[in-house]
Amino acid sequence: ERARLLRGQSVQQVGPQGLLYVQQRELAVTSPKDGSISILGSDDATTCHIVVLRHTGNGATCLTHCDGTDTRAEVPLIMSSIKSFSDHAQCGRLEVHLVGGFSDDRQLSQKLTHQLLSEFDRQEEDVHLVTLCVTELNDREENENHFPIIYGIAVNIKTAEIYRASFPDRGPEEVLRAARALTGGPMISIYDAETEQLRLGPYSWVPFPHADFWLQQDDKQILENLSTSPLAEPPHFVAHIRSTLMFLK
Repeated sequence: ERARLLRGQSVQQVGPQGLLYVQQRELAVTSPKDGSISILGSDDATTCHIVVLRHTGNGATCLTHCDGTDTRAEVPLIMSSIKSFSDHAQCGRLEVHLVGGFSDDRQLSQKLTHQLLSEFDRQEEDVHLVTLCVTELNDREENENHFPIIYGIAVNIKTAEIYRASFPDRGPEEVLRAARALTGGPMISIYDAETEQLRLGPYSWVPFPHADFWLQQDDKQILENLSTSPLAEPPHFVAHIRSTLMFLK
């Protein structure tokens, strides 16, 4: 039911005011007391899933963009990020919302859905699944090709509302953060709620193999080789990869 309502919404464009944009393999957590951030959001999820974990007692909210790299390590990280806020919250429960993925040929979404559900189930604390809008529940078919219905969501920290969203502004330091993800960095927390400051880096990576070669290829080659789901990527995917490769050269 929650999935149906979410799928039926129109997409809201979310501007940079009060927004903390979360990229692939990043995690951000804060609470309604935050004077700087009122919205957490992420998009461009094709086979990825966006996870929102919230404590109903104190409103502490974590949003992360999981790609299946190391789900077993990432879920405990998500849990502990919320627990750092909820020590003093006697009442309330942990609620999780999973959104993203589609019925892709390689069944990457299906695998990630299964991993996330299994890992949340393995945690000592009770976690209540409130929204499940993933994989086949987030799938549409067009000319025999499959696509996600929802690519991005935002959560309002103050009201707990979760809605479909797109983000024209994905900063700050969009390319630097994308470079870290493209070269295989682990899931990291990007925000310090105590000081209300973004915390990026220091990052280190090995040079991306054959960056010059990839930059010479046409869009079709980049899509087919550097995407988990070439047919379902948003229109800006190739430009985003090119700018990231330029940065990594």
